[in-house]
Amino acid sequence: MSSAPAATAAAVSALPATGAAAAAASVPAQPQRQIRLFTLDDVAKHDRPDDCWLIHRGNVYNVSEFVEDHPGGDDLILRFAGKDMGEIMDDPEEHSHSDSAYDVLNEYLVGRLPKTPEEEKLLADRDSNAKANGGGGAKLAAGEYSGKDDSIIITADFHPDETDGSADFHKHHFLDLSRPLIPQMWNATFSKEFYLEQVHNPRHLKEPARLFGPDFLEMFTRTPWYVVPMIWVPIAAAIFYRSATQFAVRNAAHELAAAHAGLKGGSALPLSLASSSAWSVAVTQTFACWAAGVVIWTLLEYTLHRFLFHIDDVLPDRPFFLMLHFLLHGVHHYLPMDRLRLVMPPLLFFVLSYPFTQLAHTLFPNRIANGLISGAFSMYVVYDCMHYALHHTKLPQYMREMKQYHLEHHYKNFELGFGVTSKLWDYVFGTML
Repeated sequence: MSSAPAATAAAVSALPATGAAAAAASVPAQPQRQIRLFTLDDVAKHDRPDDCWLIHRGNVYNVSEFVEDHPGGDDLILRFAGKDMGEIMDDPEEHSHSDSAYDVLNEYLVGRLPKTPEEEKLLADRDSNAKANGGGGAKLAAGEYSGKDDSIIITADFHPDETDGSADFHKHHFLDLSRPLIPQMWNATFSKEFYLEQVHNPRHLKEPARLFGPDFLEMFTRTPWYVVPMIWVPIAAAIFYRSATQFAVRNAAHELAAAHAGLKGGSALPLSLASSSAWSVAVTQTFACWAAGVVIWTLLEYTLHRFLFHIDDVLPDRPFFLMLHFLLHGVHHYLPMDRLRLVMPPLLFFVLSYPFTQLAHTLFPNRIANGLISGAFSMYVVYDCMHYALHHTKLPQYMREMKQYHLEHHYKNFELGFGVTSKLWDYVFGTML
């Protein structure tokens, strides 16, 4: 958390207080901070001069760095260490506080108390689970994440604080964010358990991290969002047209067969023989296959995300497999706001999609398979562009809800909430957040 200089704190505290404005200031206007839920017991554990938390009007503040700098003396703060201050800040007989003093207080905001029965239940479940696992209460410092923490409040305006790479490396001894990450993963000696603990504890950098040293390798890992529609929309359109053509030729063959009983072998007919009615029916048939492909993609999206990208339980505890996991999806959970690693590199999507396109042609005639593939590819473009938008863009209401849902997958529970474009399959398979 940021620290307020003592001189600034003394200056603002000396200004005259204004009660109405102070009351308004009690609701922090900091929509882009990560906010956690805390119980009274959580706050009560922080009752020392070097670890001092306070409650004011339902908000929780970590003022440890400010205790010694408080203009009115540290004793005034320590009287309420780990407790609710009540209305003491608004009492001029105790110590007057200005509007700016409330602004300084808001710099130390780390969370709030629960306001609804649902939020109280979240914390009760958290504590029950922690006790069952031999712990209890909120263990992470403000600004840290575990990837499974129901006490974090995710909003559509959520944006985490930047990670101090040097301090993070010295604290966790995981990856040095100032150096290429893949060589570090290749030479790593840590266990799978430690790797999964760290990779699901997101970090955040202003600029994209570097995965490889050589530029010719690094360029394959960085994909701006607009590359996806530039490449795959024309491909999806071409496959749609191919499917419609194949349907039209088949329909024309049936028309000619009905008109000339002896004519067979529609596949050899020139496309020019296909009538307008044959084309009209063909487009309808192709569109039906395309729509089915869209639905199939939503299931593939869920299945791949849950059972390929999140194979944590069956992931072999070997450096090569940990590196492969990191390259495939782990890096996205480790650096979820990296804007150049939110959409799939074209080469990776080609490799992942190839078995499915071949399966489609094995199971169905080419005309149907192509229609299905065009729909799946079209929905893939929507998926990847939407995934980018969920992390980085101001959105309409439905997408704001999905953004909140997807970020909860990253920050609250990475074992639930696998849907990106919709919650449909999470609902069907019982993995709703």
